[in-house]
Amino acid sequence: MKKGLISTVIIVLLAVVLGSGSLFIVKEDEYEAVMQFGEAVRIVKHAGLHVKVPFLQTTKSLPKYQMVYDSQPSNILTKDQKPIIVDNYTVWRISDPNQFLRTVREISIATERIENAVYSTVRRKLSQIEYGDIISENTARSNLNAEITEEVSLALGQLGIEIVDVRIKRTDLPEENKQSVYNRMISDRKAMATRYLSEGEEEKLKITSNADREAIELIAEAEAKAKQIIAEGEQEAAKIYNEAYSKDPEFYRLYRTLQSYVTTFEGEPVIMIPIDSPYMSILFGR
Repeated sequence: MKKGLISTVIIVLLAVVLGSGSLFIVKEDEYEAVMQFGEAVRIVKHAGLHVKVPFLQTTKSLPKYQMVYDSQPSNILTKDQKPIIVDNYTVWRISDPNQFLRTVREISIATERIENAVYSTVRRKLSQIEYGDIISENTARSNLNAEITEEVSLALGQLGIEIVDVRIKRTDLPEENKQSVYNRMISDRKAMATRYLSEGEEEKLKITSNADREAIELIAEAEAKAKQIIAEGEQEAAKIYNEAYSKDPEFYRLYRTLQSYVTTFEGEPVIMIPIDSPYMSILFGR
């Protein structure tokens, strides 16, 4: 009886050991690679309880979800030879576990490859752009990010990983260069403002000069036109007067004599005229 009990216990223990060594659990957000002699013989993608050969096979977990790799800030020269510090991050995932295990095997090695590819691509892209365009609000940063993402994806396409997005978080100047660049930018803006003011003053003088000349020309034309109209009016009046006076010469002489009285006695002057003078006859009612 005692020997039989010991045998049963041994059998149960062996069953437990063999059972625990042959079963493994796959989580929802993981791939589970079944490894044999250091190589992946099977990739399990569905969550749940699965079986492997105990002692001969092991398992290796790989993340199925997207991961974010934050690159180290790096110094890069722009097209106009300005040093800048660039900080970026990469969103990536394992798309082909078999290929991943054959090429890079470990997450840490994959991130090193991502770091190198992103740095190389970002450095080359930013070296083709001037600093002012990089920091400008109008720069097509989204297009630049898309181009970098595409190029990094092509460079790492054989590693079994997918580059979802590469984003530049920050572009800044090294501390030792900031003040000199700011001073140069201020100087450039002041020179630009002075040029704009000079051009504006020149344009103002040009407009004022043209306006004054046009005003003088308009006034001269108006005065000439007015003189012409006055002359034509006086000529027409004289013509009318002549036509009217020629119809009654006596009345005309009387009218002119009366007009002369108004002019002669204006201001109450003292005039010595013979009383029997023809000029006085009308004045005295004769």
